[in-house]
This record gives sequence, structure tokens and C-alpha cells, in this order.
Amino acid sequence: MRYFYDFHMHSCLSPCGDDDMTPNNIANMSKIKGLDVIAITDHNCARNAEAVMQCGESVELIVLPGMEIECTEEFHIVALFKDLNSCYAMEQIVAAAMPQIKNNAEIFGRQVIMNSDDEAIGEVDNMLVTACGLSADEVVAAVLSLGGACIPAHVDKSSYSIISNLGFIPDTLKVAFVELSKRADESTIFEQYPYLKDYGIIHSSDAHYLCDISEQEHSIELPELSAEAVIGYLRGDTV
Repeated sequence: MRYFYDFHMHSCLSPCGDDDMTPNNIANMSKIKGLDVIAITDHNCARNAEAVMQCGESVELIVLPGMEIECTEEFHIVALFKDLNSCYAMEQIVAAAMPQIKNNAEIFGRQVIMNSDDEAIGEVDNMLVTACGLSADEVVAAVLSLGGACIPAHVDKSSYSIISNLGFIPDTLKVAFVELSKRADESTIFEQYPYLKDYGIIHSSDAHYLCDISEQEHSIELPELSAEAVIGYLRGDTV
């Protein structure tokens, strides 16, 4: 079966996320746009994942908990999990490796934690939009050990991507997929970086605003629609 997805979006927990990116708004807009499965991937934190998952259940939308982790090499890796416990375990690993810098909401934006009724129940004080002290290899190894999947984020972009920062993707990095920007042209990208053909390709929105959430543009084929099936696919178990 073919299922439409968007595996990279931010809630209002990310300081760069719009205030309208609340759990209910994200789930309902994703459903309106015809998506079957999404992932919530705030910067270096997963405090809003549970609320978005609960809102997803009410509209029959699968929501994967995850994070967009900035490794010490200063590029972004989307980390996705099939359950909250695994995601929270990774969140603790990342939190322990984050520099202790207080967020300046006036400069970077608020980092709002919400419940499934779209009520603000707290804020994260430590600045989330910075690199943690884990290398890319360490991030991937930890995520895989917790049964999750890692995808180097927006590899076609000129900032915070593995290619822009390192110039290439190391063969030692144990990932099966890479992410291109939602409207990136694959033929152009493959001409520039032929080795990307060796990876599975995911197109996600990196949405910070509701209008940016993907439509029915990109899909994956799975024998069933479940968090376990999606994570297995993205780990490369069924590529």
C-alpha cells in the first residue's frame, strides 16, 4: 500500500516554529492535507511529541516521535522512533550533551511545551537551537541502539546539512535514507552528487508554519501502516 508522509516538522517547542504550530493544528492540518503518517521533530527535544501523537490518534493519523538533532559537526539529523519511551531515552542522551545556555526568547523565540488541548504547560529554558556534544556517529549509534532510524536532514541545503558541512557523506555513517527538501529536483541533485543514488530518498517539509506542511506529494510503500513498519523501512530493513 502507498502512504503519504511528512517526516520532518516543528512545533512551537522549536524557537523557530510558529506559534500556530500547536499539537491540534499540526495533526488536523496534516489530516486535511491527506497525509497518512507524520513525524514531529523539534530541535534537540521531544517535549511536544506526546501531545501531537494524542491529537493524531483522534484523527486517525500516525505520528512518529522524533527530534532534529544537531551533532557536534553542526549539521542536522532527523531521528525517528516507533514509541515515546525510546524517543525520551534519546532525548535524555541529547540533553546531557547540550551546552547549558539559557534561551533568549526575544532573540530566538519561545520554546513552548503544550498538552493535547493546545494549552501551554511550560517552556524549555535551555537553548535548543545549537549543537550538542555528540558526533554524528554517536547520534546514529545511539538512535539505532534504541530501535530508531536516522536520516541526514535536507542534504541539498547550503547550511546545517552534512554535505554543506563535510562535503560528502562518510561511508561509515550507518544510514539508509537521506532527506531532500520538499521540492528539490532529484535529477539535478543526483547530477551534482551521484553517490546519493546509493541511498533511499525522503522528501520532507521541515515545516515551521502550518502552510508548509506537505500535501500528498511524496509517498512510501509498506505492507501495513504502523509505526513499526515505517521505522523498519527507514532503517533499511525493507528497502
